[in-house]
Amino acid sequence: MARFELKLPKMGESVAEATITNWLKQVGDHIDADEAVLEIATDKVDSEVPSEVSGTLVEQLFHKDDVVKVGQTIGIIETEGGVAVDAPSEATTAVAAPEAVAAPVAEIEKTVEAARDFVAAPVASGQAPTREEYHNSDKFYSPLVKNIAAQENVSMAELESINGTGAEGRVTKNDILEYVANRGKQPVATSRPAPAATQAIPEPPVQQTAQAAQPAPAATNEQRPATSDQPAPAAKAMPVSVNGQDEIVEMDRMRKLISQYMVQSVQTSAHVQSFIEVDVTAIWDWREKNKTAFEKREGEKLTFTPIFMEIIARALKDFPLMNISVEGDYIIKKKNINLGMAAALPNGNLIVPVIKNADQLNLIGMAKAVNDLGNRAKAGKLKPDDTQGGTYTVTNVGTFGSVFGTPIINQPQVGILALGAIRKVPAVIETEEGDFIGIRKKMFLSHSYDHRVVDGALGGSFVKRVAELMEAFDENRTF
Repeated sequence: MARFELKLPKMGESVAEATITNWLKQVGDHIDADEAVLEIATDKVDSEVPSEVSGTLVEQLFHKDDVVKVGQTIGIIETEGGVAVDAPSEATTAVAAPEAVAAPVAEIEKTVEAARDFVAAPVASGQAPTREEYHNSDKFYSPLVKNIAAQENVSMAELESINGTGAEGRVTKNDILEYVANRGKQPVATSRPAPAATQAIPEPPVQQTAQAAQPAPAATNEQRPATSDQPAPAAKAMPVSVNGQDEIVEMDRMRKLISQYMVQSVQTSAHVQSFIEVDVTAIWDWREKNKTAFEKREGEKLTFTPIFMEIIARALKDFPLMNISVEGDYIIKKKNINLGMAAALPNGNLIVPVIKNADQLNLIGMAKAVNDLGNRAKAGKLKPDDTQGGTYTVTNVGTFGSVFGTPIINQPQVGILALGAIRKVPAVIETEEGDFIGIRKKMFLSHSYDHRVVDGALGGSFVKRVAELMEAFDENRTF
């Protein structure tokens, strides 16, 4: 029998790691080719990892909630057939096959053994944490970080006091090496966390803001909560129903992430809003006149969303300083216009798939992209790369009847536009013959922007430009 290494597959250009959420197969279980072995999750999307071969799962190299890098071996599958070797006779095959298989099997066994040793993360004597301490810790530490801590006799109290710069505040190799290098220059932590860790406790607002002022790198478009790796002990206590009638439900994984992202965004950006009312009668009438023919010809439903997305992409070309991100003291001007489209899921959670190069799409292409991402979001079939790389976000609060709202910026972007409900309202209509009252279709646009880098003039001018393009919509245009 041969042994096959099950690796974490590549899930997109900007996705480098994933968290194991559940093993669907246990050691000893039989697995068919293309059958799902485990479930994984990135910051935005859950998916399954199938097996490329048939066989039996003999080893799990990582556990539930472990973070795995793309390309890492996560399990070993023992295949039911050996390596085929051409031979003139059955007797020759019986002798030659073991020799042909021995070398590859030996190499694989060495690799598996090395992986075991690496994951086990043996610790040295002295102040270094024991395996039991690592297991009981509420935080995740990679095997490499554990090994360095062991070699440098870094105690558990010291390790927990380090402010991590990795995903969700995890301690990276550079973090612990920097701590060890500066160890003699600062007081050694004993039973209490270091001051930096204290700042991560979400009680003093000023300290929280200081922590949150380090946004995630724009290249990954990830939002990283400033305090996710330093939870307050009291927050873990499950609330108790005093009257015995209240139902207590723990947030699911996605809701916890959304909660962290929203808090981090408010702590990071100075949110300011601008509102403007828009007459969209021309868009309304054009869609009513063309939606049936559009669906017959293109096989796609024509909603208001792709029309608005097309206009917003044009406005971003006119105001490129709204198509930026912030990283520390630097502004990154984005070359591509990638529009995030906030979508509500059936379970009540929110996800933001991204329309890549939106400014290069005509209305037909935009409609196809909007419908495809929306349908796959509702079905839970989005790929990790579908939610990465956004440069500006649009959310349609009017879907739920809201007239306008104050949306929270999707970090590390600097703006988000909320589309309100379209309403029939009486309005003053100006003509050459004079003014008169008429019924018009109107809506509110709510623009939230980061006042650290976007002033009121820019933020207000951008949303005004969007309104102008909507009101100047050509009713005689074709698809």
